[in-house]
Amino acid sequence: MLNDVIAVVRKVAREEVMPRYLQVARRVKVDGSSYTEADVAAQAVLFEALRAIRPGAVMGEEMSEEEQRAQWLQGINGESDGLWSIDPIDGTSNFLNGLPYFAISVAWMNQGKSVLGVVYNPATDEMFYAERGCGAFLNDRPLPIKRHTSTLSTAIANVDLKRLDKKFAVEVAANPPYASQRNYGACALEWCYTAAGFFDLYLHGGQKPWDYAAGSLILEEAGGYMSGFEHDDYWAGSPWRRSVIAALDVDLFEQWRKWVREHQ
Repeated sequence: MLNDVIAVVRKVAREEVMPRYLQVARRVKVDGSSYTEADVAAQAVLFEALRAIRPGAVMGEEMSEEEQRAQWLQGINGESDGLWSIDPIDGTSNFLNGLPYFAISVAWMNQGKSVLGVVYNPATDEMFYAERGCGAFLNDRPLPIKRHTSTLSTAIANVDLKRLDKKFAVEVAANPPYASQRNYGACALEWCYTAAGFFDLYLHGGQKPWDYAAGSLILEEAGGYMSGFEHDDYWAGSPWRRSVIAALDVDLFEQWRKWVREHQ
C-alpha cells in the first residue's frame, strides 16, 4: 500500500499542485486561514485515489469542520476500515508566496493512531515516508540522516510561537534554553525535519489531525520521542488540538520536556 500512496502523492503534486504554484490567488476560510484552488483540486483527487487504494473514511483539511468530525468518528469507531487523514497542501501561505517549504501529507490511521505516513515536498523533491514497525525514510535513505546534539544549550529548535500561551511564548522567545530557533510554517515538514535530524527539538501548541498524522509516525519510526504538554502519552487528550514536545535523542527529549513543563 505504501508504494501506491507514494505514487498517488507524486502524481497529485505533478498534475494538481505544481502547475498552480505561484499561479493561484489566496482564498479565505470562515476561520480566517488561507486556501487556494490548488488545495481544493489536490484534495478532490486524493480523496478518490486513496479510497481506490484502500476503502475507508477520508478526512481532509479543506472539508468543513462538521465533515471532518464525521469522518473522524466513522474512521475510529469501526464504521469503516480506518481513516485517511490528508492535507493537500501543508504550508499554504508558503505555497502562495513562493517559499519552497510546503508539502502534501497523507496518513492511514487505525483506531486513532497512524500506521502509514507520506509527506512530500514537490518543490525540493523530498519524499518522507514510514510504516509502523518498518522505519522511516527520505527518498529511500533511512532516517535520521545527521547526528543530533544531546545538549539542550546547543540544540536547534523548531518552535511555533503563535499557538503557545502568550506568557509562555514570551518566555520561550526571550529566554530560550536552546542555541537557535526556526519556524517555517508547515507542520508536516517540521515533524519530518526533526525526524531527519535537521532540527534537534520541536514545539507546537496545538495541531489538528492532518498536521500531525503522517509526520508524527515518521518521527516515531526514525527513533524519536514525543509527548504533549500535559500528557506523556502523545496520543492522549483531544485529537483536535494536540500539543507537541519532541526530539530525536532521548536525553535531549527529557531535558526539553522538563524545561517546557516548568515554564509553561
